[in-house]
Amino acid sequence: MTSPTKAEDSGSAVALDPELAATSEVAKGAKKLEGRSPGQLMWQRFKRDRTGMFCAGVVIFYFVVALCAPLLTAISGTNPYTLYGQDPTYADQPVLDDFGLPLGYFGGVSADHWFGVEPQYGRDLFAMLVYGMRTSLLMALGVTTLLMLTGIIIGMVGGYFGGRTDYWLGRVTDFFLSFPQQLFFIAFMPVVTAFFVDPREETPTYFRALAILIVLWLLGWMGMARIVRSTVLSLREREFVEAAKVAGASPGRIVRKEILPNIVSPILIQFTYQLPSTILTIAFLSFAGVGFVEPTPDWGRLFAAGAKYAEQDPAFMFFPGVALVIFILCFNLLGDSVRDAFDPKSGR
Repeated sequence: MTSPTKAEDSGSAVALDPELAATSEVAKGAKKLEGRSPGQLMWQRFKRDRTGMFCAGVVIFYFVVALCAPLLTAISGTNPYTLYGQDPTYADQPVLDDFGLPLGYFGGVSADHWFGVEPQYGRDLFAMLVYGMRTSLLMALGVTTLLMLTGIIIGMVGGYFGGRTDYWLGRVTDFFLSFPQQLFFIAFMPVVTAFFVDPREETPTYFRALAILIVLWLLGWMGMARIVRSTVLSLREREFVEAAKVAGASPGRIVRKEILPNIVSPILIQFTYQLPSTILTIAFLSFAGVGFVEPTPDWGRLFAAGAKYAEQDPAFMFFPGVALVIFILCFNLLGDSVRDAFDPKSGR
């Protein structure tokens, strides 16, 4: 007869001793859990949220469409600037009737113009929409990133150092919060452009984009600053921060290594709420006539044109409106899912 091996002996011992078996199971569970960072835990919680995953896919799809706008319009054979209803080159392919309204059904939808055409001018709505998404999304991404960085820096400085630094930064924040934002946007945009550009000359598109960025940046960082400040005020009294101070760590190292990693959650959550809000603000400026103007494609300008054509061609507003509602809804739901993924007490 062959003698039992060590593995067999240990297996028999585990089978005979219930306490040893329980200890073995705990050890196996510990091995499965070890090495999982907070980011990995957050990602696992987020992957279980079907709504969040779906909304993340929709948001990514929108950004891909915005980045691939030139490719998509090349495939459709259109561009957002050609006046298909007035250009003699396309006289053999009429898209407007004698009253300047789109021929065909639902705003002139056809194989050549997938979403129809604009009344009076005949510009392709699909090309205008994808280029308008490109303008709005890239502008909103730049503005949101800039104001988030500003709010993080000011909030961390005020929250960590406290005292007079926090007091004066708080008063500066209150000063900017006192401005009625929407009215100030409308009033300040013409002032910024007129200060650098002769009113008798056409304002370049790049300068309008720069003016929008500056105005939204100056009046948009305060919310992020207050969130970061309140979080840092609670973190700076925690034991691990006090231990770093006792160990002789510099303020810069404490902020970078101890505090900043612990405020990633509110920063990401605020970013997911701030970006759609910025998109709506940029659209509002263009709708009010102080943002992007003809012929630059923009979501807000499409709504302004749709309001003008609402009685003659109500279908013109359909595709831009549905696209904007879906994007804003999915981004807000994505923000809720990110918040729940970072919240260990959440039941989702």
